[in-house]
Amino acid sequence: MLFRSWGPSDGKTDGGAVMNDPTQEVSQFLYREARFLDTRDWMAWLELFTEDAVFRVPAWKSEHDITTDPTRELSLIYCASRTRMSERVQRVLSGRSVASIPLPRTQHAVSNVMVTQTDASATVQANFTVHLFDLKKKDTNVFFGHSTYQLLRVADDWRIRDKTAVLADRKSTRLNSSHMSESR
Repeated sequence: MLFRSWGPSDGKTDGGAVMNDPTQEVSQFLYREARFLDTRDWMAWLELFTEDAVFRVPAWKSEHDITTDPTRELSLIYCASRTRMSERVQRVLSGRSVASIPLPRTQHAVSNVMVTQTDASATVQANFTVHLFDLKKKDTNVFFGHSTYQLLRVADDWRIRDKTAVLADRKSTRLNSSHMSESR
């Protein structure tokens, strides 16, 4: 079921009943993820994911079709658990990731957030744009696309159980965690 806020800006309907707006709450969660990536707060970013989370950036296999099975087809990024994501972060932080030295400056933007929610979970569709300044090449790039999230309610906040970020542009074959809001 898709939830929308109906009523005055104070969140109440004409009858005085408060309307919950899960889109606003989930949007704030996605903005926080983007901020953690832009500020390179990798540990806080990792905490947004469940232990068994899957994160994937599929490749394009044709002009209109992406890969769907990361165990048998190419993905630009595929992490089958938060442990695997943590290993990628540790590699970047250690300086062993030559492609990430120096780390680019990024600015993530999240838009068009659509939420389908049950009590304890949510499916989220959102668009993203990542502006990137490559310090090594002194060049800028823009990555854009859409992400699909499966979120789980944990205590009073959300956690990412599954995230797939699909790049709408096909020019990128070199990615790391700092590029995606979704990205990544």
